[in-house]
Amino acid sequence: MKKEFKGKKILVMGLGLHGGGAAAVRFFLTQGAEVVVTDLKKGEELKKHLNGLRGANLKFVFGEHRKKDFVKADLIIRNPAVPLTSPYIRFAEKRGIPVKTDIEIFFDLVPPAQIIGITGTKGKSTTATLSYLFLKTKYRNVFLGGNIGISPLSFVSKINKKARIILELSSFELESLRKSPHIAVITKIFPDHLDRHKTFKNYLRAKENIFKYQKKGDILILNSLDGFLRRFASKSLSKVCFFDPEDVAKKYKLNFLTEADAVNISAAVKVGEIFKISQSKIKKTLSSFKGIPHRQELVAVKKEVQYINDTTATTPQSVVLGLEKFRKKFPGAGIILIAGGVDKGFDYKEMAEKIKKETNQLILLPGDASAKIKKKMKKNGIIEVKSMKEAVRTAARLSSRGGIVLLSPGAASFNIFKNEFDRGEQFIREVKELK
Repeated sequence: MKKEFKGKKILVMGLGLHGGGAAAVRFFLTQGAEVVVTDLKKGEELKKHLNGLRGANLKFVFGEHRKKDFVKADLIIRNPAVPLTSPYIRFAEKRGIPVKTDIEIFFDLVPPAQIIGITGTKGKSTTATLSYLFLKTKYRNVFLGGNIGISPLSFVSKINKKARIILELSSFELESLRKSPHIAVITKIFPDHLDRHKTFKNYLRAKENIFKYQKKGDILILNSLDGFLRRFASKSLSKVCFFDPEDVAKKYKLNFLTEADAVNISAAVKVGEIFKISQSKIKKTLSSFKGIPHRQELVAVKKEVQYINDTTATTPQSVVLGLEKFRKKFPGAGIILIAGGVDKGFDYKEMAEKIKKETNQLILLPGDASAKIKKKMKKNGIIEVKSMKEAVRTAARLSSRGGIVLLSPGAASFNIFKNEFDRGEQFIREVKELK
């Protein structure tokens, strides 16, 4: 790969906890750039993410951001978690210093014609993973990255003209993107990240970037049964391919438990069909697919009680869909729900009603979202805890044989946890320690 960044001064703003910042650092170092990493977290907090990050051309600034580092930079790589409204980002932009994410750099280096982008409020990880698995049955050079926890800069050097790339794209990654993938997939959209985007309109505008810059030869994949998403068809210059979850269920003889399952799998099937993956290969892949960690993941069965980790359910609607799924699958099971955390600007009325209807016990983690949920519940007997350890042990004590303990927070995690994955890992660890 041509070394376009040789000798350039690169500032990586926000190393992050998902590997994206570290991958960007490695990429630019191999390019021969001079790299400075700046992060508000202390070095000790980021210790495990610093493994292997060293070199004469690499410097770290922890615990603060310094304007002098921004002024000196030829290019700033913004962690998607850093908002565009950051005063440091605005400071740099006023001085004409380009600011990009790792996703934007990837789109600059790889033709969008090779990229399949997948977004949605929920379901994008499942759809992206299945699309990747379908394509792997036919093609050798297939890559999966993006919001799923793999920076595409970690594999950009391996890409050739025959490669196909599946990218899971979040609203944070899309909001500043000014290119669209050749194939864009939208699973389902409802309000999320309102603490960041402020309004649903702004959130929607970010999501629309996945197809906004497509051309006539590109493809937009939408659910034909989703009236809200169908409106995007008139906004798109590309060819719109609809999928029908009910038809897919019949064609592949699948008994979906929820609408969400049907949509996610059907969207991936449509990707497979566009690439002419045979029906037999799609069926075989689906039969062996066990799901994705932290997404309605069965952690263990102890004393005939199922412990399920759905930590990525960070919106009220995700909790509602999850409760509907498990109630349908296990009609007589007593459900103990561990929920709550940091508020993202949601109304918890619908979630509260569903909790009252479908669960036997609610355990709330610390946070302002928990206070809002409790207020909407208008019910006695809610248990508030201070840690995941206390939550799991309380749930285990109150559970009965045949029951379910479900971690499905409906809220963000950035108070007593590093992120939603740390929250899920703590749940898994505490469940495994139960006797």
